[in-house]
Amino acid sequence: MVKKIDGISVNYIDEGEGETVLLLHGWGANITLYQSIVDTLKQGRRVLALDMPGFGKTPEPERPWCVDDYVDFVLKFILSFNLEKISVVVHSFGGRVFFKMNAKENLPFTIERAVLIDSAGILPKKTVGQKVSLRCYKIGRAFMSTKVMHFLYPDAVEDMRRKRGSSDYNSATPLMRDTLVKVVNEDLEPLIHLVKCPTLLIWGDLDTATPIEDARRMEELIADAGLVVCEGAGHFSYAEQPVKANGALKAFFG
Repeated sequence: MVKKIDGISVNYIDEGEGETVLLLHGWGANITLYQSIVDTLKQGRRVLALDMPGFGKTPEPERPWCVDDYVDFVLKFILSFNLEKISVVVHSFGGRVFFKMNAKENLPFTIERAVLIDSAGILPKKTVGQKVSLRCYKIGRAFMSTKVMHFLYPDAVEDMRRKRGSSDYNSATPLMRDTLVKVVNEDLEPLIHLVKCPTLLIWGDLDTATPIEDARRMEELIADAGLVVCEGAGHFSYAEQPVKANGALKAFFG
C-alpha cells in the first residue's frame, strides 16, 4: 500500500484486525524483513508498518534528516489513520524514533504497550583509544581537504571515510550518510525513563551494535519493563531466534 505524507509516497502494510500495533524498523532495513513479527502480531491485532523515508520502497527525504524529522513524519502517518491508541514494536533505529515520540507532550493518542527489540538510543561511551583515533582522523581529513592535497589526491578523503565508516555508512547514499551521522550522535538515554507503558525488551546477548548492557540499562530506567534474552543471538535477535522472540510477543500481548 502507498499513501502520501508531506509529499512523500510511503510504502506500508495494514494487516489484521483489532487493537493497532505500529512496527518501526531498524536502520537500513524495511518492512519485508519483519514478516515473522507481522504474522505473529496480526493474529487478533491490526498491524501497521511503514518503510520510513530513505528505506525500502519509500523515497529519501529532500535533505538529511535528524531523529526529530522522523518523529514528525511518523506522527503524521499515525494521525492519518485517526487512531486514539496504539502499541509500538520497534527494532534498532526504530527505538530512537519511539523514545523521542513518547517524550512529546500532549500526544494525540495513547501508547498502551511497547516492545523494544535490540533498540538503539543509548550513546556508547568512547574509550581513550577511540577518542585519539577520532581526533587523528579529523586532523587527517582536514589536511587532505586542502586545495593542494585534494588536487594531488582527489579520492583521499572519501577513502578515509570508507575505511573508518561502518557498513551502514558505506552502503548509504550521500544524503542518508549525513542523516546517519545526525541520528547516531544523539544520546536519548535522558528520555528513556519517560516511557510509562508496560514494556517488553527482546535482546540478543551477542549484540554488538546495541549491547545487552543497553537493554539492562533500559530495564532499569523504564518503570514497568521486563527483559527476554535470546542467548547466542546478535542484533537481529527476532530473526535469529524467531520462536523465542515471537513467543515472547504472544505472551506480552496476551
